[in-house]
Order: sequence, then C-alpha cells, then structure tokens
Amino acid sequence: MRMSLSLFRSSALVCVGAALALSGAAQAVPLSSAPAIFPAPASLTLTGSEIGLGKTVVLVCAGAVDAETEALVRRVLTAAGVETIRTATKLPARLDASYVVIGTADADVIKAAAGRAGAALPTDNEGYSLASKAADGSALIVLAGKDADGLYHAAHSLRQIASGGHIPAVTIADHPAMPVRGTIEGFYGKPWSMAERAEHIEFLAELKANTYIYSPKDEVYARDKWREAYPAETLKQLGGLVEAANRHHINFVYAISPGPSICYSDPADLEAIRSKFAALRTIGVRSFYVALDDIEYTKWNCAGDEAAFGPSNETAAARAQAKVLNAVQADLAKDGHGSLIMVPTEYYNASVSPYKTTLGKELDPRVVIQWTGTDTVPAAISVADARSATKAFGRKTLLWDNYPVNDYNELAGRLLLAPYARRAAGLSTELAGIVSNPMNQEVASRPAVMGVIAFAWNDTGYDAERTWRASARYLAGGDAQTTEALLVFFDTQHLAPTFGNQPWQPQAPRLRALTNRVRDALATDDLTERAAALAALGQAADDLAAAPDRIRAGVVVPGFVTEAQPWLDATALWGRALRLTVDGLRTEDTATASRLFAEAKRLADEAAKFQTIPGATRPMGPIKIADGVLDTFIHDAPGLVYLPASVK
Repeated sequence: MRMSLSLFRSSALVCVGAALALSGAAQAVPLSSAPAIFPAPASLTLTGSEIGLGKTVVLVCAGAVDAETEALVRRVLTAAGVETIRTATKLPARLDASYVVIGTADADVIKAAAGRAGAALPTDNEGYSLASKAADGSALIVLAGKDADGLYHAAHSLRQIASGGHIPAVTIADHPAMPVRGTIEGFYGKPWSMAERAEHIEFLAELKANTYIYSPKDEVYARDKWREAYPAETLKQLGGLVEAANRHHINFVYAISPGPSICYSDPADLEAIRSKFAALRTIGVRSFYVALDDIEYTKWNCAGDEAAFGPSNETAAARAQAKVLNAVQADLAKDGHGSLIMVPTEYYNASVSPYKTTLGKELDPRVVIQWTGTDTVPAAISVADARSATKAFGRKTLLWDNYPVNDYNELAGRLLLAPYARRAAGLSTELAGIVSNPMNQEVASRPAVMGVIAFAWNDTGYDAERTWRASARYLAGGDAQTTEALLVFFDTQHLAPTFGNQPWQPQAPRLRALTNRVRDALATDDLTERAAALAALGQAADDLAAAPDRIRAGVVVPGFVTEAQPWLDATALWGRALRLTVDGLRTEDTATASRLFAEAKRLADEAAKFQTIPGATRPMGPIKIADGVLDTFIHDAPGLVYLPASVK
C-alpha cells in the first residue's frame, strides 16, 4: 500500500520496534467517549480510567501468532508513540513493566493473561477478546484470538483504539455474525488492475472481512478463454495477489465462468476446469468457484448434452450443472480444499422453481450457492426473503449483493455512494454470508463496501448512517472539513437504481429537503421562513461548489480523486449554478433575476456535458449530479415567487 488505510488516522504506520507503558496520571473516561470501532463489535465495555501510552513495553506472543499479525501490532504501537520493545515468553507474577500479550486462546499464557485482564476467552470462529487495564502500576493489554484469524481481527481493533498517546481501559468480546464477508469482483467492463486488487484486499482486511472472489466478467482467461492456460506472467501476478491475500487473512477465491460455451457432458471440458484449478493451486489458491450466471440455460451448447440430459430446459440444465459441479467438489474435498462456491443461472428471487428445486436436490450439499436477493438488484432484503431462498435452494445461500456495482444501463454516469441500507437485521440467521459486487471504480466503491462488511460482521448492531459517515472520515484521513465535503458530494450520488422504475435509495435526500423547503416557503406569505429557507439553500450551494477542491486537497486514499474526477468537475459547476439560482430568487429586480437565472442555466448546461472517463466505466454516459433535484430546481426557479427586498 502507498499509505495506511487507517479508518480514523491519516498518518502512515511505520514497521519498526514498538512498545507500550503506563505513564502520566490516568483520567476517567466518560461513557460517551467509547471508542468508535468499525465494524461495531458484539460487545464493548469501558472498564476504568484511560491508560497513557509510554515509550517501552514487553511484548509476549503465544500460540498461533503469524508474522503479519505481530507486525501489525508493532506498527500500531509505534504509531501511538512507542519507541522501544522487549520480548518475553510469559507474564511475571507481578508486572515490572507494561505488557502487551497476543496469541490464540489455546495457549496457556493467553489463558492466564486473559484471566488477569478480566477477559473471557473467545469461542467462536474468527472471534477475539481484547482487554486493556492498569495492573501493578503498569499496563496490561491482552489480545486473544479463537484462531489466527480472530487474533488478526483483534489487532485491527487495537489499531482503531490506540491513538493520541492513550488507549481506553476496555473489554471487547467480538466475533462475526456471518462466516463469509467480502467482495466479488464480478462486474462487466474494465477489470481492476493487480495493484488495485492488492490495495482492495488490504482495505478488506482492515474491516475484518475474510473473502475476495476473483471473477471479473471481462477477464478473458476466466470466461471467454476459460479452457486456455494463463500466460506465465499473468499467473505470476495472480500469485502475488494470492500471497498478499493470505498474508492479510483474506481467502482468495478463484472463479471460472464456463457457462457461455461449456459442454457439460464432455469429459474434456471437465478436465479443462480441473486443469485451470490445478494451475491456480500452484500459486497458492485454495478456494474455487464456478460461475453459471448470465447464460442461456434452455439451449445446449453441444449435441452431446441433449443426448446425456434430454431436451434443453431448466430442469435438464440444473441436472447437467450439478453433475459437473459435484465432480469438481469431489476433487476439492479429496485435496482438502473445502467447499466449492457456485452462482446459479437463476441467481435472483426467492421463488421455488424447477431449476432451483433440481439443483438443490442433485447438487452436493457442500457446494455453496450464491443468490442476489429478491431481484438482480433488490430494493430490500428481509429475513423472510432469505428464508424463502433457503427453502428454494435447499441450503443457506451466500448473498451476492449487487451494490454498489454500476455496470448496467440504469447506472450510466453514476457513482453509488449512498449508505448500505434496507437489509434486515437478523439476516445472519439465514445467510452463509455476504459479498458485495463493487463498481469499476475500486476506491469509490469503498464507502458502500464498508457498510456491507460492517453489516455482515454485526447485522444486529449495524448503524448505516454512522458507518457511512465513518467511511467519509476514512477517505478524509480524519480531517473534519474534508469529511463534510465528501458527505456533500456523497449526497449528489445517493441514487441507487434497480432494474425497475423505482430506485431503492433516493437521490440527494439532503439537497432535496432544502430545495423542497424553499419551494414550500415561497408558496407562503411567511417572509421569515422564505429568508431562512433561501439562506440554508444558499449555504448548501456554496458548500457544493467548494466541495470538489476540498476533496482534491484533503482525501488521503490514493485513487478516489482520479476515479471521481469528472463527477467532481461537474459538481463544482452545479454548485455555482445553484448559488446563482438562489441569488435570483432573493432579488426583486426582474432584469437582475433573469440575468442570474440565465447564467445558472448556462453553467448547468455546461455541467451536463461532462462524460464518464473513457474505458473506465461500463456503460459510458453523461455524468449525473443530484439529477432530478438540482436540474429540476434550477429549471423551475424562474417560475417561483421572488422574495421582497425588505427581507433580503
């Protein structure tokens, strides 16, 4: 990574020796100062006074502590101001210095340290406990993971609470609600670069995600040329990506998409899948996936399939797919590589069908089935919806959530930056997990992806608005002004369309509320409210016009400004157009108002000419900025009632 992806700090974390010590007078921490951790932990309790961070610590590692986890803890402590480290193998009876103890719950040292810190040992997969307290005039901090993954998650929670020279006295007991949490690079259009994927994997790791599925639709050796071997250089690059994923406790899942041309009855095609997977095993891939989405399943690709499975129809297609998938699953089980994942041809809705029923009955129960919800792009997903999908497929499904993907016609010219919402708390009881299908724009996808991962980790404790604001702070490196500028910009990209007539999230709700207030105020005789409404909208216009420059100067995550460039350029013009419109509504001089409205229209027309970046987005189209709100209000403004000069 070119810089730290800390969610709440902008400073880079340096990998050098680290330490921790209790120093200075401790102060009580009010309940309102509970540290912000994303995803929200299952349980967090403040237990006492804040602990000051000093210069020296004793670090104890026990059980399964991998190099990346230890290095992460060291980087975190260094960023908190620690300078020197000593190492030990256990805790003394009485602490003679401050200690940081990290390890897995099966180690005796961790059991003893957790007891002294007042922390219960984790029992759930990927779970962890984190406790910090003052002890014997020193500090004791314990990170206990149920397994190596859980310990790594604990280190990332430590990263979020150790800053500014202090750490809160806290006890955290945490574990994921869903076993699979991550993203699937499954969109059409320009695939991400290897560098973007590596950065995305590190971003996922900071959120305690555990899965990245490699399935770009326009990656030729995974779809169009799926039978052909990868060029040696491409395989080497993929190997570097797999290594990075493994280091960051992210399961790299390789997906092949043979559906457009596969002959299910041909042993050569089954062998082609086996050969492709075998090649990926040589670079460290251990999890695999067969995608059978977006294909014709009522027409065979070869005559042999009709002879083997009968006339083409959805039931026969399900039987043919199950036959191949079962063979691949048997290979994985034999090699100790776990379960295969597949996305079916009927990946949407929760209704029972001949295809779903047949697939559910004939497919090896170990194979994980993906499902996109009640539609390809669902407006909402309830627990009952997921329960219906479980019934239809005969097993819990892994949700492929098509948010914030922007590769279909209804999304031409849009970024999707609204909060992740309208997925019901309690879905963890009926889903195997969630993976988000992101946009062509990797960094711009992160605000939405952060919500998806936070929901998958703790669906019952998920706060969409709070996590959305946290995503802006993350991009801003904690800077308040840049955070607010991003939220202003996010509002202009709030619309989340579906394949139907109604979006599942509205466009520009904040800006719409302000323009509606002006419309309502100008329809009344309340001059005070008219003035207040126009003043509020004028301030919003100024904020909108200034936001792009603030974002360009203040965003710390590389890539966001480049990806959003035409949207930022258009936003600045729309903000100026809105300011002129408000000024036109504030004047009683007809000629002045007409001139201001005309200039606003000119700027709006200019802003509407911006296009998406060629080759970077599918589909291409004019940039949309708060469409249906800004453009409509500026168009309608000349017909609204003017505010008298006496209350300007």
